Amino acid sequence: MNKLGICILLTLLSCFSGLADDWGQKGHRATAAIATNYLSGKAKKAIKEILEDETLVTVSTYADEIKSYKEYRKYSSWHYVNIEPRLSYADADKNEYGDLVMAIRTCEDVLTSDTSSREEKAFHLKLLVHFIGDLHQPLHLGHAADKGGNDFQVRWFKDGTNLHSVWDTKMIEGYGMSYSELSTNFGKVTKKEFKMFTSGDLLSWVSEGQKLADEVYSSAEIGEELGYRYSADYMSLVTQQLQKGGLRLAAVLNEIFD
Repeated sequence: MNKLGICILLTLLSCFSGLADDWGQKGHRATAAIATNYLSGKAKKAIKEILEDETLVTVSTYADEIKSYKEYRKYSSWHYVNIEPRLSYADADKNEYGDLVMAIRTCEDVLTSDTSSREEKAFHLKLLVHFIGDLHQPLHLGHAADKGGNDFQVRWFKDGTNLHSVWDTKMIEGYGMSYSELSTNFGKVTKKEFKMFTSGDLLSWVSEGQKLADEVYSSAEIGEELGYRYSADYMSLVTQQLQKGGLRLAAVLNEIFD
């Protein structure tokens, strides 16, 4: 490979290295693909008018892809919400720059407003698809002290990493399925099951995520080497959250556009 080819390759690798956050690309695409299967006719039509040639799957990683642009850095805190143990979101101190709950509510407000332009709706729909996915990665509701597990150092098959990365990408990549295989691995849920999975509201889903975050924190010790056994114990929780995220994303979009 010549020098130009090497430079191009390194540039591409540096670009893509910043995308392995928030369920990673594969997790977000799986969540979006699941949601697509449960959209109402009205929601499908509205989404098509807003996104035109794009789909929920193709826009699902957009919120991560724009992180490196200076004008979008103000949205960085929208990917997570830190709530101290034993506090509810209502009682917790709020991030002055916004958080995941505020982000989802803002996106919903823009999408339901009669005064929003198509461009505004497209931007916030792309964000909403991503943020509903983030909501179902437990460590996006983790502790501020360790940045949602980013400072919780562990080893993954002898390689140094952190607990957040294990839950974002390591287990999903180790599972060896494409996003489309992940999204179809669950089978279709019945109307009754859909209603059960999507019951509650945003704050109840946050509370649920807090409890799961506590479970994740107690699943490992700092410096511990994780691998096959850890995946065997917790991959089912990962796939459960991908499915819930997809079903709930569909429910949110159906409510917005119906």
